[in-house]
Amino acid sequence: MKISAETLAMRHATLPLPFNANAQKVALTATRLQAHAFTAAMRYQIEALTFLKHRYEMDVKLVDDLLASDELNDAFDVFTTFMQNAATEYANEASKVASIGSRLAAETARRVREEAEEAVEDIAVAATA
Repeated sequence: MKISAETLAMRHATLPLPFNANAQKVALTATRLQAHAFTAAMRYQIEALTFLKHRYEMDVKLVDDLLASDELNDAFDVFTTFMQNAATEYANEASKVASIGSRLAAETARRVREEAEEAVEDIAVAATA
């Protein structure tokens, strides 16, 4: 007699294990972690796009300033100022991204720790019942 996958799944779902009681919590925790990862990715994207928009605007301004400069020295000053500002802004942006990553990692670690503590407590209660 062959047992169907549905019957097998039903038998597993009704086993008296303390872990089965936490299945819903595990699914909810996994969903929360996925939502957190999505939020983190969107924060990175927003930051990157904001920075790139600003840098593109500065690129256009560079071309305008170069076209407006009458002498070679003016053009050289415009270009060196542009490069100095770009280097500073890229360094600041790298710092922002590192800060976002650090903050998100700490927040994720806190959430995982809380979820793990709750799961251990639930398993302990179910095992003693």
